[in-house]
Amino acid sequence: MALLPILEFPDPRLRKLASPVTHFDDRLRRLVDNMFETMYQSEGIGLAATQVNVHKRLLVLDVSEEKDSPHVFINPEFEVIEEELQDYQEGCLSVPGFFEEVSRPRAIRVSARDRNGETFELEAKGLLAVCIQHEIDHLDGKLFVDYLSPLKRQRIRSKLQKEQRKSA
Repeated sequence: MALLPILEFPDPRLRKLASPVTHFDDRLRRLVDNMFETMYQSEGIGLAATQVNVHKRLLVLDVSEEKDSPHVFINPEFEVIEEELQDYQEGCLSVPGFFEEVSRPRAIRVSARDRNGETFELEAKGLLAVCIQHEIDHLDGKLFVDYLSPLKRQRIRSKLQKEQRKSA
């Protein structure tokens, strides 16, 4: 397995719309494994393929404390089953060092395919629901900073650009 480089905001490639996955083969399974390794090594709970510059509708996540409950969602779609919003402090591997409160629907039903192409459905609440919605946003070219005020978003952009210039 290999660690993959994670794109950081405001990289324009994070805004690219991901295409559906059509081939379920060993190459895809290797990408899934590499994404898990990258996510765990980076101490994240979710990672979308867009974040590693692969513009396919694929995401991995594991919200368990023990990091022993990995989930793979390929070509995911969700519907809201509980309209009430919940606020969570969201962070993102593509927006390192920043955590902001974002409101999202409390419960969703997601349908997707697994790493072998088998279709499944899952009802999610709490952190799992938030994480799925956050990662699907990435597949649609959206970041959690888009839910913030323009002033907060610009402040984060400026700080990250300054850090990126320092490390270049």
